[in-house]
Amino acid sequence: MSQPPDFSAEYNVQSRREIGETLMIRLNPAASITEEFAEKVRNENRNDRLMKLAPILVLIALVVVFTASCGLSFISGGNLLNILNQMALPLVVALGLTFVIMLGSIDLSIDGTVGMAGSLFACLVLNSEFGTDLGLMGAVIAVGASMLCGLAVGLCHVYLKIPSFMASFAFMYICKGIGMVSYQGHPPTIQDPFIKSLPTASFLGIPFITWVAVAMFALCYFIQERTAFGRHIYAVGTNESIPRSVGVSVEKVKVGVFTLAGFLFGVAGVIGAIRLGQGQIAIGAGKMFPAQAAVVVGGTSLAGGKGGVTNTIVGVLIMTVLDNGLLVLGVNPNIRTGIQGVIILVSVILTVARGTKVISK
Repeated sequence: MSQPPDFSAEYNVQSRREIGETLMIRLNPAASITEEFAEKVRNENRNDRLMKLAPILVLIALVVVFTASCGLSFISGGNLLNILNQMALPLVVALGLTFVIMLGSIDLSIDGTVGMAGSLFACLVLNSEFGTDLGLMGAVIAVGASMLCGLAVGLCHVYLKIPSFMASFAFMYICKGIGMVSYQGHPPTIQDPFIKSLPTASFLGIPFITWVAVAMFALCYFIQERTAFGRHIYAVGTNESIPRSVGVSVEKVKVGVFTLAGFLFGVAGVIGAIRLGQGQIAIGAGKMFPAQAAVVVGGTSLAGGKGGVTNTIVGVLIMTVLDNGLLVLGVNPNIRTGIQGVIILVSVILTVARGTKVISK
């Protein structure tokens, strides 16, 4: 009769190996800690790669679904141009908000600042209500006023220790007041022939306004990737005590970010006035939450320190494609709003890493 196999030798070898590993850990606990840390870093890097890919996958999925539902007309040249035109203003607003969110802060002044800039611009160029005609210098003044408002928000937040959401919320109403006073209840219609031609102007088949948005994206990308200021934004958003310890002026970085956001909100206001052909505070209405949704859907962390303008352009594309696709399908506007909310929620679940870190700046 055959004897059962003897596993004792193999068992003894395995036991000796486990005992040896246990002794090594006890004799050198740092080795175990190092291995655990390395594994944690690998896991975090893998999760970061997945988070970066998720928004792109969501965008591709939306294009596939709407192409299947609407037919090839959805990806026709005409509709793609419509999408590019629709995303211009939201992109400029979202770019400004991106840097603020990268700090771990928030800016609620968007609606007022955008509306104020559009109103001032229309009042300063040739218009139906006032005798001023400063031409494109009106755009410079309007954007400059927006930058001053952004600077004021930053100063209140940093030096008066007012939370960013409260300081910016107050300036939303201040800017709305300035905008309404500027045209005294009579919204001016732009009559400058050159400015009136810009909404229909194009270069290489792409609308002029879209080129302005692309230029703003290129500027923001350069600031983020090629300047010390851009690196400081990441550092302050991650842990502001670290850059402070090496001599970086955290206060100046924060004030600079809010000023930059004011500049971009001002550009968005001018674009809105050019497109509408009129200056009124309503130009900025409803711009804040779509911009915030686009930034977050794109993968920029609300806690700060992660994301950037490349994430934002994907997020804006997601929001624009979603809105355009539902419009082409003829979905009821009320139902469309609900569907957008659900899809935004799903996108955030897929793209945002959740953890114990909270917004506190």
